[in-house]
Amino acid sequence: MQVPMDYTWAKKLGLVRKPSNFVSSISDDRGDELTYAGVPISQVFKQDLGIGGVISLLWFRRQLPVYATKFIEMVIMVTADHGPAVAGAHNAIVTARAGKDMISSLASGLLTIGPRFGGALDAAALMFMEGVRSGEDAASFVARMRNEKKLIMGIGHRVKSLKNPDQRVVIIKEYAKKHFSSTAVLDYALEIEQVTTQKRSTLILNVDGCIAACFVDMLRSCSAFEETEVTEMIENGCLNGLFTVGRSIGFVGHILDQKRLKQGLYRHPWDDISYVNADDA
Repeated sequence: MQVPMDYTWAKKLGLVRKPSNFVSSISDDRGDELTYAGVPISQVFKQDLGIGGVISLLWFRRQLPVYATKFIEMVIMVTADHGPAVAGAHNAIVTARAGKDMISSLASGLLTIGPRFGGALDAAALMFMEGVRSGEDAASFVARMRNEKKLIMGIGHRVKSLKNPDQRVVIIKEYAKKHFSSTAVLDYALEIEQVTTQKRSTLILNVDGCIAACFVDMLRSCSAFEETEVTEMIENGCLNGLFTVGRSIGFVGHILDQKRLKQGLYRHPWDDISYVNADDA
């Protein structure tokens, strides 16, 4: 009876190879030192790359310029929280008050992120990019969206207007204008804003739309990516990823706050609910 060849021995000699179960290209912990996109972790700290630099390595596999990594950190900062009333924070708070653990409470909040809460960033970026790429003027773009009965992602705010701007938008917009070599997508979004605000003053470029437009300008103007790569990264959800990272900071804060205040189980007040009988529905 022939004894089968020992796999470990044969692999060591290079006689056989085992197919990989999956491929990873962003980090490697097999050597003496962990690397992010080929950069040793010691160099990450020696070069003071910061959170923005780590994200640029792990998400984009590039060491982006300082102004770009600073912008990434700014996005995380301005999206970190928007009060306890928004859907995600509300869910996280209610879950925490039900006595659930940190991770369960955080997951409850994160699961609300989507097309109506936070998820407009990627869609807005793709809309504005396509408008710039096609050469369609802002007025025609708005008219087409209206005819197709589509919402323009990144446009509109409940209370803010041109006369009462959102300071988060002001901060992001001013940084982009100062540091990016081109702000073609932001300029296009602002042209759209000039058209939409003629209909209603609150149809402004909101923080989601501003971040989306500026982020695309950052990727396009930093000379690190081809146009197709920029489109692919947006389609893959990198902007929604940034919103998720940022807003997780606020969710965790709300969860810790509720536990610190020892808040009990939440029950929604009856007088805030419109009860509809089956016959009335």
